[in-house]
Amino acid sequence: MAQTFDVHPDNPQARFLRQAAQILDKGGIAAIPTDSSYALVCHLDDKAATEALRRIRGVDDKHHLTLLCRDLSELANYARVDNKQYRLLKAATPGPFTFILEATKEVPRRLHHPSRRTIGLRVPDHGVTQELLTIFGQPLLATTLIPPGESEPLNDPDEIAERYDHQLQLVIKSGACAMQPTTVIDLSGEEPAIVRLGRGDPAALGLS
Repeated sequence: MAQTFDVHPDNPQARFLRQAAQILDKGGIAAIPTDSSYALVCHLDDKAATEALRRIRGVDDKHHLTLLCRDLSELANYARVDNKQYRLLKAATPGPFTFILEATKEVPRRLHHPSRRTIGLRVPDHGVTQELLTIFGQPLLATTLIPPGESEPLNDPDEIAERYDHQLQLVIKSGACAMQPTTVIDLSGEEPAIVRLGRGDPAALGLS
């Protein structure tokens, strides 16, 4: 049965987020709010948790999972970027963008795309997510909470808690999210490529 924490979106209660970090550290899967939609998250280094996250989401190892990072200071540990790419990342973060980047050797092989050695990375602009990442002390592995066979992300934390009661260990309830996934931009090639158009406006980054 999933635990639920009612967390204030602007002034999140640290005691709840410390408990959430403990659940994630022990291999739990959580649904958390972000600036685009609710997301499933787990510990980056927990293989069993990663496999469970993929099963719940209904995706295979060719689906890019995303590293949720507190800020770009963690970037160099997980992705290779040049100066041009970094300027684009800096302009877009924090915000509703996910970037596909070349993964470093620090990223476990099971997490990056099996043929391309790439990983998704994003810095969310949401007070609860930011505070959780600060308390947890490292990035979280994430994927948009879109049920298998559906096209829209879930937005109602009560519905999430009911539908996934026996699959998740935690639901952080912090009101409705934007109910629109991130805009995904692939930076692993010679030029940026928009993979998915979502909440983030690529025109604001000089892309179309």
